[in-house]
Amino acid sequence: MESIEWWPSLDATTKDWLIAHNGEALPADVVSKVVAAGGIVTSNAWWIGEDGPDGFLSDEAVDWIEAVGNAEEP
Repeated sequence: MESIEWWPSLDATTKDWLIAHNGEALPADVVSKVVAAGGIVTSNAWWIGEDGPDGFLSDEAVDWIEAVGNAEEP
């Protein structure tokens, strides 16, 4: 599984939100923080789900964040 390259650049509050709300639609403020951290949401990035950056993360990204939240190796 690939690593989410922008994850280390996110602030702790956004990381906590993504872990607590993993699999939910991304609100605009979270999308903007991901972009500020280096996430390119207009690309075909593997972590963007079918609904695009205004929708959900991909299943792979949800699994990756879940592993991080559980202190497992993603």
